[in-house]
Amino acid sequence: MYDIVIIGSGPAGLSAAVYAKRAGLSVVIVEKTFYGTGQVAESSQVDNYLGLPETNGFDLGEKFRSHAENFGTEFITGEAVGFEKKDNTWIVKLKDESTLETKTVIYAAGAVHRHLGIPGENDLSAKGVSYCATCDGSFFRGRTVAVVGGGDTALDDALYLSKLAAKVYVVHRRDEFRGSKSTVEKLKAAENVELVLSAVPSKVCGEDSVTGLTLADGRTLEVDGVFIAVGMIPLTKIVDGVVELDEAGYIKADETCVTSEAGFYAAGDVRTKSLRQVVTAVADGACAVTSAEHYINND
Repeated sequence: MYDIVIIGSGPAGLSAAVYAKRAGLSVVIVEKTFYGTGQVAESSQVDNYLGLPETNGFDLGEKFRSHAENFGTEFITGEAVGFEKKDNTWIVKLKDESTLETKTVIYAAGAVHRHLGIPGENDLSAKGVSYCATCDGSFFRGRTVAVVGGGDTALDDALYLSKLAAKVYVVHRRDEFRGSKSTVEKLKAAENVELVLSAVPSKVCGEDSVTGLTLADGRTLEVDGVFIAVGMIPLTKIVDGVVELDEAGYIKADETCVTSEAGFYAAGDVRTKSLRQVVTAVADGACAVTSAEHYINND
């Protein structure tokens, strides 16, 4: 019987492991990908993690993992497929039909960016295609970029980028935005922002780096970067019915990471929150363990 089973080996899960081991708790991380470190590994450069500027995302993930390993964290390569609670014990069911028994679960499986699914998007990921303006925007100072999307995230990204880039195109498939009207008005007032409405992207152009974004009507916008903000997909399907989810599929939990079920905690990109970044994931890992330790000691 473990004190804590952590699902996911991204920044939230690895941070949780460090805090759990420091607290003297027995813990294991279940990771779907062998020696994984989460989405941070896909970032060519992370420039907003305090104290570690201009850090390669892969290297930062390696540092996180090494930290957890140095405390003796146990890792199991496997896929969690279900959870069941019997009395005060959680049964974690894995795809290979094995099970783990634990007093608490910290679910930190993360979320994935919704893709456009157009040619060039995957090939040019991290070569001008980005899904995080606050992560990568500083690399496009004085350059031309396009933001694809019509919700609040896309609008906020465009406004943020307008303060860095020479030119920002906001490409949306409808003739009206879903996001905040006040943000739309700010974008309209910005001299370096151009709204491209009723437009559907069909191809990201470029070989070694992004050179343009082709639209379905045949136009091509000459850009150095394409920021895609069409939503996230939280990896919470297997916990639907186990804990409460919000309308978007995220686990309902505040900064304590406490969910609707006692002994089950949500950390990182899977929980309801306004900012999904490495720094908030790491913080969640610490908060989740603090909540779990309190639960274990007072059960």
